[in-house]
Order: sequence, then structure tokens, then C-alpha cells
Amino acid sequence: MTKNINININLLIPFENHPFKKRDGIEQRELAESIAQNGLLEPITVRSFPAGKYEIISGHRRVEACKELGITEVPATIKEMSRDEATIAMVDSNIHREHLLPSEKAFAYKMKLDAMKHQGKTYGQVVHKSRDEISDTESGRQIQRYIRLTYLIPELLKLVDDRRIAFTPAVELSFLSGNEQEILLNEIEYTDATPSLSQAQRLRKLSEEGNFFVDAVFGVLSEEKPNQKEQVRIPADKLRDILPKGMDKQKTEDFIIKACEHYRKYLIRQKNRDER
Repeated sequence: MTKNINININLLIPFENHPFKKRDGIEQRELAESIAQNGLLEPITVRSFPAGKYEIISGHRRVEACKELGITEVPATIKEMSRDEATIAMVDSNIHREHLLPSEKAFAYKMKLDAMKHQGKTYGQVVHKSRDEISDTESGRQIQRYIRLTYLIPELLKLVDDRRIAFTPAVELSFLSGNEQEILLNEIEYTDATPSLSQAQRLRKLSEEGNFFVDAVFGVLSEEKPNQKEQVRIPADKLRDILPKGMDKQKTEDFIIKACEHYRKYLIRQKNRDER
């Protein structure tokens, strides 16, 4: 059963353990500008919650934008759903958003898989829910690899989100124990180096053989990688607001180099003026 009403924004609460992070960049500003000009055209989706509240299933970003604009009521579709049904709907409504972080996908897929399995148990069905049923765009194997990331400690997972650790090495590192991951994190900070795929595989093997010690980890991370060059890393979210949209990796690199060269020439001109 569904019902469409306007709901006081103060009665809305985020979905519990919502895995999708708040965005503050240009996309969120564009969303707020659109709502300011046209209103909230698409109702958010909620379900009834105790004490007269409503839990948001779809529309967290729109609600945040409305709060920033001082809007006090939003149109909403109320759907009567179980916790598992709501979890699946919440993930499905958000998983195709642009620029999702690996951690967001990881916890979203895990939440959906757990909800699907629990649905089967609740209704006394034989639980055979497969990772292949979770996404219509990614394979069951890829889903499994994303879910492995939920085994990483938060600090290592952040390095994955920041693209300091690549996705495939991160999957290998997820098989380390929590204590081993703490050791690895300390050595990453000490050596200012992150493991390649082959290094991550060797670290996993050290763990499986009971030889995961500080000196061994230091030795692996201290190796010079093939074709290793000094690099400057800039988080993608810091560039997203200033770079033209739709550029691939090579075009992005060319754009940044040309921008730096242009700025270098500007500084030289400024210096020459000051010396006159």
C-alpha cells in the first residue's frame, strides 16, 4: 500500500546504517539550485517509523538540499515495507548514482545480500540467494570482491576510497586479520608506500603462513616497484568541481599539465612586473 502526502522535514530520519555518504560538491549544489528554481519535482520515498517519524528510503540527497534551502515540507510517497524490503529498495535506488566510492558499493551490496538471505529465512524458504541476483550490471564474482572490502579496517578502506590503494590489491588485503591490517597501516605510513597487487598477494601469503611480522611487511613495502616514479596524488573529489565533465584519464592528465603550465607563465609575468 502506498500513500502520497507532504511531510514535515523534521519528521524524516535517514535510513539506519545508510552506506551512501553525503556529497558537498558541485553535484549537490546543482541539485539545490534545481530545487530552488523548480521545487522538488519527484517525491521522496519513505516508510512509517515509530513516534510519528518517517524513515527515508530514497531521497537523502534531496532532503539535505531542501534543508539547506530552508524548505520545511517535502512531497513523499509512503510505502509499507518490512525492514528487509526497505533495505533492498534503498540500495537499488542509490546504487546507480554517479561517482560512488568503493566503500559505498561494498556496504550497499553487503546490506542487500544480507536482506535477501534474511527474507528467505523469515518466510521459511530454502535460502539460495546468490550474489548474481544482487546487481543487473555487475557479476556475482565482482559483487563478492566488493563485499570483501567490508573486512578492511576503516583506515585502509579510506585509502581505497582515496585511490591510494587500488581495488584488486585491496581485495587481497581484506584477507588479513585486523591486527595484521593495523601493522600494515603503520608500515604504509612509515614508508609512505602502498602495496601493488603482487605485493598484496605476498602479504596475504605471509599471513597464511604465519610469517606476518613488522620486518617482513617493511621489506615488502620498501621494494621499488617496476617503473616506479615520484608521483603527486590529488584526490578525485578535489578535482571534480573544477575539471570539465566527460574527460577520460589521459585528457584529465593533459588538462592538468596545461593548466599548471599556464599558471607557471602567469607567475613569471607577475614576477617580471614586480621587478620593474
